[in-house]
Amino acid sequence: MTDSPATPDSAPPGAVPGAVPGAAPGLDVAGLEAWLGEAHPRLAAGSLTARLITGGKSNLTYRIDGARIPLVLRRPPLGHVLATAHDMAREHRVISALTGSAVPVPPTVAIVDDTADARVTGTPFFVMEFVEGSVLARPEQNAAFTAAGLHRIGIELAEVLAELHSIDPASVGLDDFGRGAGYLERQLRTWRRQLDASRSRDTPALDRLQDALGERMPDNPRSGLVHGDYRLDNAIVAGDGDAPRVAAILDWEMSTIGDPLVDLGVFGMYWNIDELTGGRLFDSAVDLAAGYPDFDELVDAYAARVGRAVPDLGWYRGFAAYKLAVIAEGIHYRYQQGETVGAGFAHIGAMVEPLATDGLARLALRRN
Repeated sequence: MTDSPATPDSAPPGAVPGAVPGAAPGLDVAGLEAWLGEAHPRLAAGSLTARLITGGKSNLTYRIDGARIPLVLRRPPLGHVLATAHDMAREHRVISALTGSAVPVPPTVAIVDDTADARVTGTPFFVMEFVEGSVLARPEQNAAFTAAGLHRIGIELAEVLAELHSIDPASVGLDDFGRGAGYLERQLRTWRRQLDASRSRDTPALDRLQDALGERMPDNPRSGLVHGDYRLDNAIVAGDGDAPRVAAILDWEMSTIGDPLVDLGVFGMYWNIDELTGGRLFDSAVDLAAGYPDFDELVDAYAARVGRAVPDLGWYRGFAAYKLAVIAEGIHYRYQQGETVGAGFAHIGAMVEPLATDGLARLALRRN
């Protein structure tokens, strides 16, 4: 993980410019220190400090210092929580299962249900080791790499995704991690429920996109492990210059067994985020002029590594836009209720209809 500024819970990349220096809202540091000394004395070394770092897509993430090695703690967001979107046990399980595979992940330490005792967070949380490197979320971070290095980062991300999709879930103990059959239908129902749970205003374009996705759903999709939120700023990149490497993939809270092309749809949406209707809605480090490959090249690299052709991604790009729009609407709801952490939330609600409009265009164009 990196020491970049905190981003909002459920936030798209770069959505919040401000940091929360030295703050650890939602975390009792003294309670964490006591728990660590009791449960993992080999890691305890004295007084702990904690601060909110990158919030990831939705769960709150804290860097913990003062133990024998730097640690990271993850917990659900404060306030209005949709249980299916913030399942700490699932995230911990998949990261643990993938340890030692071709998909790099942070080493895990423990998962704890603190709901009853309320010693540390009052919620389920898990702890993992801190991974050195950078989360690339802003264009200025590209200066640490050559054009060849940036190109390599993109290609390696595509290849890591192909490695994930090539893993037999049963081979890593995840055969019961989800039901592949009917995955797309269930996904659409789930996100519809999450939208309904966060509604505070009319969203006509989003409602049209929701209906169109249901009417044009792909037939007989493949089944495999799905990350659920695969993008550049959910990876830790180590190294610099022309020799970077993907050191860890983060934010597995939406992972399951389902149609792997959903990950490609999300990956493509974020890679081409500047193409969204209405222009740039938030920062992204992806800059083709700086050296990153275009998304078609990423699809080719993915196909070469996975060993099969990639079909049209129009539906999957539309679905990716729909999911991000629902997430943004949920942030808008929590912001209106005063239940967000950090600064920069006021504009999040303005993302929703442009995202939905982009999703409708992707469905109509049916292209990568």
